[in-house]
This record gives sequence, C-alpha cells and structure tokens, in this order.
Amino acid sequence: MPLFLCEVIKLPNEYLYGAYGHIGSTVAQNAVQAGTVPVYIGVAPVNLVRGYKDAGIINRPVKVSNLVDAQKKLGYSSDWESYSLCEAFAAHFNNPIGNIGPIYVINVLDPDTHKAETPTTKALVFSGGRAEFKSDKIILDTLLLAELTEGVDFNVSYNFAKGSVVITTANPDEPLTGTITASYYEVDLTAVEASDIIGGVVNGVYTGLGALALLYQEHNVVPNILAAPGWSEVPAVYNALISASQKINGHWDAFVVADIPIVAGATAVDTIPKAITWKDTNAYSSERSKVYWPKAKNNVGEIYHLSTLAVVEMLRADLTHDSVPMETPGNKRVGISKLYFGEASTNMGYDQQTANQLTQKGISTAVYWGGNWVLWGDHTAAYSFGADVDPRAIFDVNMRMLMHITNSFQREWGTAIDKPMDRQLKDTILNREQEKLDGLVAIGALIGSPKVLFIETENNLPDMMNGDFRWDIAATPTPPMKSATVYVSYTDAGFNVYFGEGGNA
Repeated sequence: MPLFLCEVIKLPNEYLYGAYGHIGSTVAQNAVQAGTVPVYIGVAPVNLVRGYKDAGIINRPVKVSNLVDAQKKLGYSSDWESYSLCEAFAAHFNNPIGNIGPIYVINVLDPDTHKAETPTTKALVFSGGRAEFKSDKIILDTLLLAELTEGVDFNVSYNFAKGSVVITTANPDEPLTGTITASYYEVDLTAVEASDIIGGVVNGVYTGLGALALLYQEHNVVPNILAAPGWSEVPAVYNALISASQKINGHWDAFVVADIPIVAGATAVDTIPKAITWKDTNAYSSERSKVYWPKAKNNVGEIYHLSTLAVVEMLRADLTHDSVPMETPGNKRVGISKLYFGEASTNMGYDQQTANQLTQKGISTAVYWGGNWVLWGDHTAAYSFGADVDPRAIFDVNMRMLMHITNSFQREWGTAIDKPMDRQLKDTILNREQEKLDGLVAIGALIGSPKVLFIETENNLPDMMNGDFRWDIAATPTPPMKSATVYVSYTDAGFNVYFGEGGNA
C-alpha cells in the first residue's frame, strides 16, 4: 500500500490555468502543526552591528520579528543586491499589504573574513560636535578617529533610515570641531561566494545551509520553507537547497522557493522561451520546490525576487488557516507595479494567457488581474503539462501538505521514543493520527477518507524485536481550483415571449 494516495488525474486536451470566469483557493481554519517557519539564507549588513563577533549572527539562525528588530540584530541597507536578506526584511516588515512574521534568517557575511585588505580613510568635518557620512560597507567596530577614544571623546551610531554613520561628541563640554581623519575597514562583498551559502558542518562548526541544523535546538521550531533570494538562481545553490530541505536534523522536510535568473553570466534570460530553456537546461525541476521568474518592481523602484514575495504570501495564507499549508500562493495580491527583466531588457511584460506558457512548464510568475498584481502559478517545479508527472508533484499544496503531515507526526511522537511500546501506545498513536486526518478533512485541507494504518506486513517480527515500528498514512491533499470554465449556449426559445403562453397574440 503506498504511503500517500491521490486521485487519478487526467490531463485535458487544452491547458487551462486561469479564471475563464473565476479562479479560487480552498479555505480552511485549523491546524495541528506548531506553525509556518520560513528560513532565508543570504547576506545581511552585520558589519553595521556593534559587537557582531559575539552576537551570534554569523552562520547562525536568527529570529526576526519586525523591521526594527532586523536593524538591531542584523543591520539594514537599501542595497538589496549586495545584502540579500534585507529584501526579505522589507517584504515581511515594510509591506504595503500588511506585515507578517516572524522569519528566521541565516547570515553568511563574516566581516572578519569578507573584509577589504586595507583600511579606508576619510576626512570628517565636525559641526556642533557632530559629523555624519553615508556608508553601508563600513565595519563599525573598526572605526578609529585620529588619536581620540570612543566612549570618552566620541560616540558612534548608525542611522538606518539614511544609511549614515553618525559620530557625536561624548563630552558636551568639549565638542569636537574642525576636520578629523577617520579610518575604518569595509566589508568586501565580492568575497561572498555561493560556497558560503551552501556551507556545511565540519567538526561541529556550522556554516551556510549547514546551520539549518541549529534551528530546532536553538529555537525549538521546525523549518518548513527555505529561500535564498539572489542566490537560489545559482544551480549549485538550488541543488544544495533541495538537498538541505530533506530530513533536516534527520527528521524535518521543508519546501524550497527559488528563482530563475534574469541574467545568467553575460546572457540575458529576459523572455519566456529563454526562461523555459534555462529551467530545463539547469534541471530546476524538483517536486520539493517552486521556481519563479522574472523579478518585479514596486512603485518606489524597489526590485524584488518573486520568490521572496511568494514566501510572504505562503506565510500569510498559512497563518490565515492556523498554519495548515493548504492554500497556494497563486493568485495572491502583491505590492508591485510591473515585472522587471533587467535594465537593458526591452520586454514590457505579458498578460495572463501568455503567462500560462510559463506555468504549464512549472514556472510561477506574476500577472495583472482583477485590478491588482498577483502571483501566478500553483505548480511545483516538477510539473510540465502533458508530461508524466507524479500526481503529488502537480501542485505546491500537495507537497506542502504531505510534509505538514510527516513533520506533525514526528513533532508529536518524538517524546514517546523509548517508552514501552505496548498495545495501548500503538492504538493511541493510531487514534490520534486518525483524529488529525479527520480534522484536516473537516476544514477542507484533505479530501476523501484518509487513513492511518498499522500494517502487519510492514511491521515484521525482526523489526519489532529491534524496537522499530511503522504507521502508514494514505491521504489526498485538496487541489486548488486551477481553472473554472463556463459554457454558454445560444437558444432561440426566448422568442416565444412575443407570443404569450399560447404562441399567438
């Protein structure tokens, strides 16, 4: 008996994805999991944080609850291309549609390692005991001011709104005046490479994606969404994300949200055919992921990866349903004003019907529809219209719901390990898991009659003698309404109205 059962899906003769009348998503309101935990891996301007060495913010998972919290813990810069995690901070905590969190981030920038070889010097002109200059590359902890002593002669702070270093007199009776030379080191962001994002675990030292293993033990949460905007478009990073998403800590499964680049090396990927070819060539096709293309720009000129906006809407939808991931981020409004294909591109975008050339190839995007810009695409990256696809890989909600069930089982029964495995415990697990499945059916997250079974053939005597027991769950996640079509036919029967009930008047 298979672990998961799905209805047999017959592909229609015509690919349909859109509201040929209406498209909607399933609605629900219950949960059995602790919550949705998105984890971003990337670069944050921790060089702007005083005491970064001892703050536990390099290659460690950090919880962020709002924008001020992000600035305080990890710094902030408007240069999202250099500091990729700042894009996530803005998307979650400075969102015109509404802020949503918390999120967890793993920053790989280490100012001690990714640092310029020689210091920068700057002549500062003090007025009223104060000087200010713009820089988001400065390592604040390295700032020196001539022969003066910090805390005695001067104080240093950072204005994140202006992106400026602020130096003020420490002793108001002796204000600093005139021109004073400052020296400091800057971070070398070109030194951060894909290998830093990928990372690993060596002799108890965790780096990059390897630091995911620290999330559960340090924060007691289970990661279930992974993203690395600005980096997931690198094939090696995408593959590492897929690998890292499976059995985190030996247990947890997470869903990856990634991007296809708009520029790959010196080659522009700025048309639909190019995006499809790039996806196929680079094998961005894991059922454990969604991939997005292109980027998007809002009305103040900020450029977002669509993967970031998708994580925001996944989290928003999940929390609406008490953390049950039963609703796709497709057709969710996002605060953008246009698609972005690169400054040199002449591509002006596309309508919904044209966008379906992407979605039928497992590439999600964004379109203008119903008076708003919305995310568009409810498939996993493994989907290709007309191809032989495992039914569970057709929709993102399918995979996320199956992961939800397995993660929930492990969270609940992990504390029962090493307890006596008597008949009562076996039945308790069966009854509780069935209760949870029935609850998911009641809220519309699953359809049919899902069952949890303790099968004799799967629990042979040698396994049980060694304390190894297995339960099998067969479940069908509720699919989204990918298309809705109405057929209207002409009839001449209405002309009878001219003649009354008798036919003549």
